[in-house]
Amino acid sequence: MRVEYSKGDRASKELIQLHRRTSLEASGRKMKVMLIFPPDWYPSEPYLSLPSLTSVLRQAGHTVIQKDINCEMWDWYFSEEFLKKVLRRVPQQLDRYRKLAKKRDLADWEMDVQLALCDISRPRMEKLIRDAQEAKRIVRDDKFYDIDKLEWSIQVFRKVTSVISLVYAPARICMPPMETDLSYKPYVSAEVMDAVQDEQVNVYREVFDHLVRPVIQAEQPDVVGISIVLQQQMFSSMTFCALIKRLFPHIHITIGGNTVTRLRDVLPESPIFQYFDSAVVYEGETAFTQLVEAVGAKQSLADVPNTIYKDETGVHVSPLSYAEDMAALPPPDFDGLPLEKYFVPTRVLPYLATRGCYWGRCEFCDHGEGYTAGYRSKKIQDILADITYLRDKYGAKHFHFTDESYPPALFRKLSRGLVESKMDIFWTTHMR
Repeated sequence: MRVEYSKGDRASKELIQLHRRTSLEASGRKMKVMLIFPPDWYPSEPYLSLPSLTSVLRQAGHTVIQKDINCEMWDWYFSEEFLKKVLRRVPQQLDRYRKLAKKRDLADWEMDVQLALCDISRPRMEKLIRDAQEAKRIVRDDKFYDIDKLEWSIQVFRKVTSVISLVYAPARICMPPMETDLSYKPYVSAEVMDAVQDEQVNVYREVFDHLVRPVIQAEQPDVVGISIVLQQQMFSSMTFCALIKRLFPHIHITIGGNTVTRLRDVLPESPIFQYFDSAVVYEGETAFTQLVEAVGAKQSLADVPNTIYKDETGVHVSPLSYAEDMAALPPPDFDGLPLEKYFVPTRVLPYLATRGCYWGRCEFCDHGEGYTAGYRSKKIQDILADITYLRDKYGAKHFHFTDESYPPALFRKLSRGLVESKMDIFWTTHMR
């Protein structure tokens, strides 16, 4: 199935407010939404999708619980609690290999894992636990800037993840770089579904039990939204979706993000759609807000733009597309995220002032796949006001400008404005 979207209407502030007000009046209900950013991603700062959605949803009167499960997972991996869990799993794994060896010859990699498991002792694990705690402390304070201590911390993280990998083999868990491999292909639906059910390699099932399920049980959200920005995140995301659907079938599950947008042609016919109820493609602030309100009002999602959804008759694609007016969007809302748990010595906040590419002529570039409209940006005075607000509210002195393509003229204005206003911040960017 090929999903065709016309170029989205460039929404005005009044149009956005009109859509949301009409939907709220129809539903008459404020909703509770849980937003999840799934593993694996480097835990240096919040990913911007959740704070952007949270800001708009809270502005519309809804309650939002946003959870960076990726950051919390890495913090948990390097904790005494999780590593003792790994130690308890060692004899179970050795027993598994002994039973396998009675049925067939072990593969070379299985014998290597078996030997490595025999080398894991309680004293070794206790030292690894102490080192992991110290490594987390180093990357979160000024010792981070001591290259020898930073390198030592990175090596500790690698040692820890290599030990974790042994009890989930043939999965390979790695940080850094972020290269967790469950030994399945993330771009094949059948393999993603097999990985979801594979209790041997799928560490995300335990991540769900420890970090996701307790929050859902305590908060009882009406809607859960999961932002998927890397193809590799399909494993953790579909695991979470499948377990939520099994344990909490009344909750509406929505997925979104750049990866979901790029899968829009195949998603309606994919068997993985059984794990969730709807998908938002392209930009999500207005679309997801309308979806939440339609769910609250028990209305069809047919009139919600940028949406693929299922009902009792099958999977459907909304014919409506929608592009945000950057000038009408509020600054991101980071309240509720574990800002103290990121693996950096100082608070870093992402900020996006533009969408699309002002040039847009490169034949090789697929950046435009993520949008239905062309280049848009906030006004320079709004950009400076947002940065000032975020700096003052969250005590952030470091900003990551996550724009992919910033017009030189606008960036000169921004640089001049930062200097003239004595903003006193540091910033980094990967724009071109």
